[in-house]
Amino acid sequence: MSNAERVLARMREYMVGPTRFMNLFACFELGIVEALRKESGLTAAELGATVGAKPDAVEQLLYLLVKEGFVAQDEATGRYTLAALADVADADLQRALTFMGMVRTGMLRQLYYLPESVRTGSVVGLKELYGFEGTMFEAAATVAEVRGAWGPLARNETASVYPWFFGSFDVPAGARVLDVQGGNGLGAIMTYQSKGPDLRVTTFDRPFLEAECLRNFEEQGLSEHCSFAGGDILESLPTGYDVMLLKHFVDMYDKDDVRTIFGNAHRALEPGGRIVVLAPVYPEDVADPGDYQADFFPAYILGCVMGRGGLQKASTYRRWLEESGFEVTGVTAKDPADIPADAIINRVVISAVKRG
Repeated sequence: MSNAERVLARMREYMVGPTRFMNLFACFELGIVEALRKESGLTAAELGATVGAKPDAVEQLLYLLVKEGFVAQDEATGRYTLAALADVADADLQRALTFMGMVRTGMLRQLYYLPESVRTGSVVGLKELYGFEGTMFEAAATVAEVRGAWGPLARNETASVYPWFFGSFDVPAGARVLDVQGGNGLGAIMTYQSKGPDLRVTTFDRPFLEAECLRNFEEQGLSEHCSFAGGDILESLPTGYDVMLLKHFVDMYDKDDVRTIFGNAHRALEPGGRIVVLAPVYPEDVADPGDYQADFFPAYILGCVMGRGGLQKASTYRRWLEESGFEVTGVTAKDPADIPADAIINRVVISAVKRG
């Protein structure tokens, strides 16, 4: 095979990507896989009657699953059974399906407008589909379908990531902590609960989130320990803090904005203050075939979330922090043994101390 032929063969993989995705997901959404989990050895006619579809259509969808080894068919009887899918635990399967549901509802249609989003630096799909001008995070507050796609995934991510994140760094006793872009206050609550009763933790975010944030503090009985400060992260950050947490958002900004954020953090921290950054990162070798960050995030962030920004390598964030007046003291990655096989995101925690 010539090099040109190999390139064309690789391009074929991209051509069938969307159809393979929806074929598989449709088998779950229609209830075909669930029917086979409940009763093995069903014919296409029996499956069709169960899920409310024509047997011929069910059989067409199952060709791919048989090809992939997810499902098996007895050629003599025509009956289908689960094959490889039978080995996957319900909780693991549900995690993967939650992510696939987000891709279907929150990405496929919006990515039709990816070139326009790149040209304009805005999420054009949100405007075309929902009449909403802004980011996915802003849309999730008002557009039910966007919130429905994003919410379950966000809850899964919180349950999976936060225990590891909070176990990866220390906070000095009595420290004042600023949770930057802390949203509804969950991060501040978890910081207080995991790092000691003598902390003062402040959520910093857009002013319209204050009422929800303070309500959550009150419900947790933490109003005396947690507070809210409103503002624009690209303008300035409140001063007088010993620790700043930057979680889940630096990849949503371009280089100039990230440098501005790091500069604002340096000015706002007390001498010797610490910054802790949680972010997904590209591998140092972006051609690593075992890493899927470049497969997913450029289109996701540019076409569905922000219209700008994107992941960087850990070494790039390290350089930007050092150029902003910090000394990086550690970069922590999750133990590969704790990362599910279906995971796309590879995060690190970068800790640094203010110089000067």
